[in-house]
Amino acid sequence: MAFSFLKSRLHHQGELADQEMIAFFEPGVDLEGKLSFSTGLIRANGHIKGEIHCEGTIVVGDQGDIEAEIHTKAISIGGKVKGTIHAGESLEIKEHGVVLGDIDTPCLIVEPGGYFSGRCHMPPPEPSHPILAELASKPQADQERSL
Repeated sequence: MAFSFLKSRLHHQGELADQEMIAFFEPGVDLEGKLSFSTGLIRANGHIKGEIHCEGTIVVGDQGDIEAEIHTKAISIGGKVKGTIHAGESLEIKEHGVVLGDIDTPCLIVEPGGYFSGRCHMPPPEPSHPILAELASKPQADQERSL
């Protein structure tokens, strides 16, 4: 289900829609170490511990359990992820998804029922609106006081 939802969502984002599925990690698979790939999409429904570096997309299935530092373009989480996530384009927490740790992404989507505990950093958008341009020019401390 996460794959089909992500695929339809990515269809609207252009280049990610045509990613090739390159790996499945199904229940019963335990992987420890460093996982790297340059393009494509992986589905993780097993246990992964360590580091994940990719320029593609990760779909964490309902039974997925990841303990890792993750660097990816996009990630959809239906299972559990514990660690730091750096998603260059988007991070989605599905209805039963759990994220425990810090995230860094320009686009965060949390469905009702999804759970997130940690810190979130979202880079400021391009200042196309006058209010955003004004906020971008203020120091961080001034921004926090004005909010």
